[in-house]
Amino acid sequence: MSFQSLNAGTQFVASSRNILHQNRISVTIGSNFFKYRAMLKEERPQQVLGAPFDPDVHDLNDKTAFWLIARDSDGQLMHTQASRLIDLQGKTLGGYMLKRFRDFPPAIPDLDLRRSRFRASPGANRITGQVVYHGEVWMGDTGPYRGTGLSTVLARYGIHEAMCRWNPDTIFGFMARTVAFKGFAERMGYMHNEPGALRWYRKGSDRPLEGFLSYLSNEDTRYLLEMPIIDVVDVPEPQKKAA
Repeated sequence: MSFQSLNAGTQFVASSRNILHQNRISVTIGSNFFKYRAMLKEERPQQVLGAPFDPDVHDLNDKTAFWLIARDSDGQLMHTQASRLIDLQGKTLGGYMLKRFRDFPPAIPDLDLRRSRFRASPGANRITGQVVYHGEVWMGDTGPYRGTGLSTVLARYGIHEAMCRWNPDTIFGFMARTVAFKGFAERMGYMHNEPGALRWYRKGSDRPLEGFLSYLSNEDTRYLLEMPIIDVVDVPEPQKKAA
C-alpha cells in the first residue's frame, strides 16, 4: 500500500501546511541538485553542500533524491534538508557503512578520513532493504522562528515526503553528539539514537567529533505521522509582520 493513500498522511500534511501558512512560511521541494547547490552557495554560504548530495559524485534525480527548503515571510532561506534513497542490496546498514562511511562526512573542513572510523551499532546490524539517508538539516537564525516548534514541523514534512516517494524500510541520519544531547533527534522525530557510531578526526587534532546513528523503521515512521502534530510539538503562534 502506498503511504500516500493513508488517511493519516493526508491529515498530517493538511495540519502542517496550515501551521506553515499561518506563520507565512513557504516550502519548496525539488530534485535538481545543481540548482540546490547554487542556491546554497548564495544563501547558505556558512555551510557548503554535504558530500552525500554532491551531484558531481552521485546520480541524483527525482527517483533517487530530493531537497526541501523553507523560506520565511520575507523570502529568506530559513531551513534546508535533503533525502536520498539507498538500496543496501542484501547487506545490513552496518556492513554497508563499514566500507562507505567516508561518503557521508560532516560538513566541516580538514577531516582526517584515514583516522576516522565507523562502528556498527546494534540497530545498524539489523537494518536492511531500501533505506533513506536524511541529511542537510539546517535551521537558520531567523529571529522569531528559531527555538519554536517549526523545526519539528518541517523535519516531519520531509520525512513524510520520503515515505510518500519510496515507502522505505528505514529512514536514518547521523547526528553530532553535542546536537543529540540537546534533544534535536527527538524533536525531529527519530525514535532510535545509538551513540558511538561515528568518530571523525580533524587533521592535527586528537579530539574526535562523535556521531550518533539516528533512525526510524517504516513502522516507527507510520506511528509518528499518525500522531496529531499538536501532540508532538508546541505549535508556535503565527508570526506577524512588523508595521
